[in-house]
Amino acid sequence: MDKKKLPIGIVDFAEMISEDFYYVDKTGMIKELLNNRGEVNYFTRPHGFGSTVNLSMLKYFFELDTDKSLFDGLAISKETDLCEKYMGQYPVVSVSFKGVEGKDYESALSQMRKVIGDEASRFSFLRDSDNLSEDDKNMYRQLTKAEPSGNSVYSISDNALISSLNTLTILLQKHYGKKVIVLIDEYDVPLAKANQFGYYDDMIMFIRGMFHQTLKTNPNLEFAVLTGCLRVSRESIFTGLNNTIVYSLLESRYDEQFGFTDEEVREMLDYYDLSEYYDLTKEWYDGYKIGRANVYNPWDVINWCYQLLGEMDHVPKCYWANSSSNEELKRFIERMGDGVTKTQIERLISGDTVQKKIEEQLTYDTMYDSIENMWSLLYATGYLTQSETPMGNVVRLAIPNTEVRTIFRDSVLNLFEKEVAQDGAMVTDFCNALKTGNAEEVERLFNDFMEKTISIRDTAVKKSFKESFYHGLLIGILSYKDGWSVDSNGESGNGYYDIAAEIEKEEIGIIIEVKYAENAQFESECQNAIKQINDNDYTAELKSDGMRTLWKYAIACYKKECKVVVEREDYEPK
Repeated sequence: MDKKKLPIGIVDFAEMISEDFYYVDKTGMIKELLNNRGEVNYFTRPHGFGSTVNLSMLKYFFELDTDKSLFDGLAISKETDLCEKYMGQYPVVSVSFKGVEGKDYESALSQMRKVIGDEASRFSFLRDSDNLSEDDKNMYRQLTKAEPSGNSVYSISDNALISSLNTLTILLQKHYGKKVIVLIDEYDVPLAKANQFGYYDDMIMFIRGMFHQTLKTNPNLEFAVLTGCLRVSRESIFTGLNNTIVYSLLESRYDEQFGFTDEEVREMLDYYDLSEYYDLTKEWYDGYKIGRANVYNPWDVINWCYQLLGEMDHVPKCYWANSSSNEELKRFIERMGDGVTKTQIERLISGDTVQKKIEEQLTYDTMYDSIENMWSLLYATGYLTQSETPMGNVVRLAIPNTEVRTIFRDSVLNLFEKEVAQDGAMVTDFCNALKTGNAEEVERLFNDFMEKTISIRDTAVKKSFKESFYHGLLIGILSYKDGWSVDSNGESGNGYYDIAAEIEKEEIGIIIEVKYAENAQFESECQNAIKQINDNDYTAELKSDGMRTLWKYAIACYKKECKVVVEREDYEPK
């Protein structure tokens, strides 16, 4: 039997259903929304957790003349009375601000004009509506008038743009005699970009004006649903909007409607005959807590299944990291310094928790003003999650899974590499010690290097992850040595070495095996590492490349200490 396709990059609900993509049923959100909705409903969720698909699903459920068969067999179809009363009964205005990210204010407004113009163009019947006056029709024409150059470039005036969503609710209500549902996805992306490129005040004024006209005491509005990453404070956006209900990451309502539950992931893996990868999937992509629900990152799970089905490398990857710039985390790591924050990052990466007061009403222009704000930002954006039921807004935070822990680790290593690059003399001394077999000097200098960064503690995090951190530190140092050919995790002899380096002109080869010395068992780990190098003949590739002096290093690390043992082998080709 042919399997359903995996929806890589598919966010349109109708396409997902009609084109036979795998869909994790979140239509229970419709019933919950109808039973609990406010006039304006705002969901704060990290990117990648299904907000766009959910809003698309709402659009197709409520919109007039919808294809009701799209919902056949889904959970909401069992609610026959509710479907009879609400399905296909409303005009719907649905926009996404995800692509509004201009490098200056005018560019951003141009992109906003396209978003609004494209949505307004869906209602071309308004041009000839018998229920609209000529003035009404002129208002509509202002939203769809194209620039002379064409190419779907709209010439909507600034004032008409601010009023655009409100205008559409007015016109659609007049045409149909029905109140309008408004859906706005990723409303805060324009604010994030405006803050990044220096026109935040202008964009705040624009979004505030648009929202006030559309959402505040609008008699044509049935209800609105907004999604975003940050709950931008009432003072800057939602002033006077007392009709807003905010569903944050701490709220239990709708907690299973964004993200995949454990049961949903098990069903997906079973459907694709991938159940053997359940434990690995859980380790890498589970661990997020929204309200009372434990959920996986949907973007990760779908991409991971796609990778497995392609019979590619069955090693998990950081898909979520590749979908964003990780700017929030980079700035946080750069600000960690040598004090309390550095210690807390060490605890988090090692699998421990930290307790913080979460400020849910941040503004983009102040989110980097203090470390306290940045903790809240990392929580809102999904780099951290709650590890237990919070006490009010005091939350015990943890890194959710191996994927995000890897992103943290790589961010720390990137900062370390920048610092190493500024100390060329120390790199030279370290490499000279390596190539001459001076284990004591290698040990001393690597301990000095480790003082510059965080350490990995003895906690529940897998030993392989701890070893990969120290492995990364060594690669970060060796990458700045000119004239050395450095390789990592390469195949040689009967296995895969950690690090190999060749100094071709001097015919010197170096093999390094890194071990994490739990409970400071340095000697035994160094012995194990040397034995592993010899038993697996890791120097075979170096010999075949003409290296005659071979240094075999065992480096055992624990927190910010290391022990270095070296063996020398002189090789003469036969």
